[in-house]
Amino acid sequence: MKHRRGFNPLQRMAAHRKALHRNMVTSLFRQERIKTTKAKALEIRRSAEKMITRAKEDSVHNRRIVSSRLFDEGIVAKLFTNIAPRMKDRNGGYTRIIKLGERKGDAAELVILELVDYKLDTGDDKKKSKKGSEKPKAAKDSKQAKGK
Repeated sequence: MKHRRGFNPLQRMAAHRKALHRNMVTSLFRQERIKTTKAKALEIRRSAEKMITRAKEDSVHNRRIVSSRLFDEGIVAKLFTNIAPRMKDRNGGYTRIIKLGERKGDAAELVILELVDYKLDTGDDKKKSKKGSEKPKAAKDSKQAKGK
């Protein structure tokens, strides 16, 4: 039974586990999408959602609590000025877990942990704009070459 099991220690010592949490939550807020194992993602999700809830109300007290857990002032500023306002109308569930399958070496379940409003950059707009701008230049160059 799983009574009174507050968290998954992830088979790590306390200092290693705290450092893991800090690094992964910082990476999640920096890139808004990370690839990790399912067990780590479930633990990181808890920490990240609590921080986003704190950041929704911008006060000195909340900034100090969040910055005591993150250690990167740039990410703390991004959380309070960029991420939390986007989540203002949500009551929870700020992250999403997408299953990828098993890792080849040890068969650990891999997942993608991302913020709910993450937009995947496919690069289609860049390709279209480059193709559109390159065609007229190529046409001009070929006309100039024929004229000479």
